[in-house]
Amino acid sequence: MKLCLDAHGGDFGLRPNIEAAIKAVSELGVGIVLVGREKEIREEFRRLGQNEIPKSIEILDCKDIIDMGKEPVEECKSKPESSIMVGCELVGDKKADAFVSAGNSGAIMVSSLLKIGRIKGVARPAITVPFPTENGFSLLLDAGANMDSKPYHLLQFAIMGSIYMKNVAGISNPKVGILSIGEEETKGNSLVIETIPLLKNCKLINYYGPVEGRDIPYNLCDVVVTDGFTGNVVLKLSEGLSKFLFKEIKNGISKSFIYKLGALMMKGVFSEIRKKTNPDEFGGAPLLGIDGVVIVSHGKSSSYAIFNALKNAKKLVLENIIEKMRTEIEQSMDSVKSNAVNGEVNERV
Repeated sequence: MKLCLDAHGGDFGLRPNIEAAIKAVSELGVGIVLVGREKEIREEFRRLGQNEIPKSIEILDCKDIIDMGKEPVEECKSKPESSIMVGCELVGDKKADAFVSAGNSGAIMVSSLLKIGRIKGVARPAITVPFPTENGFSLLLDAGANMDSKPYHLLQFAIMGSIYMKNVAGISNPKVGILSIGEEETKGNSLVIETIPLLKNCKLINYYGPVEGRDIPYNLCDVVVTDGFTGNVVLKLSEGLSKFLFKEIKNGISKSFIYKLGALMMKGVFSEIRKKTNPDEFGGAPLLGIDGVVIVSHGKSSSYAIFNALKNAKKLVLENIIEKMRTEIEQSMDSVKSNAVNGEVNERV
């Protein structure tokens, strides 16, 4: 199995990606293709004390790097030989089994559409985030790929999320909720209110009902759908709140010897909670709807997070998730079309 990794992705430069690649070939038994500026990659290997690059790691030279702060479409068009564009092209050409990047998420989305394409029948792909809960995790989508969505898009997110949870998490009949401001179906914005009938009438999913943001950690639903803007706000707020709480606990413990003694006794509990709420444990978010395995990692990903993203990519490839999703979505299209979604089924955005 060959996994492609964007060597320049993320806010911390080459090091986390190269460290993750070295660990991956050692522990996961995969081949890694590092895409990026070859000279800089080789220099970073030497700085890490790796004078000889492992045989399972291949470097593919790319002259351009997509800027994290630039407009994704323009960057992709003006930099066809960038690491993100080349990485997606390798997957599209079946020269790599998956692509992982902590780079510009919008550019990853654009490159995936240009170089890999969508699964037939999918209108818009979605960034899919495993959200930690009491009993494991729920799937939140979309978490940032589409700022403006229509009811049909959320219906497709629900179908894709259900397929993912059945095949990856082993949940036979995953419950699907829609993120709203109340449990009542009359509450919410126009997108929520117009989407609910589509979800209720879709026989391909196990519709639960509207859920509030506070319900997500309690695992009321296995899949929670929303538009990308709202989903990204939920994700970033949750990450920030988790870090804030641990920082406050740490500051509080340092104020008293008794607190320090108590913390020592609770060390195991704190470690379990930190691990459960740490996004690095998942490593990244699958871009569902793309006709290939693509993992979008956080810009501030550590080498541990990138390694886990590669590990997740390997699992998705072994689970043959794309073929399963392709089959189920194509089989589902006739059923979805019969629900009369105002011609949006054939929309290509």
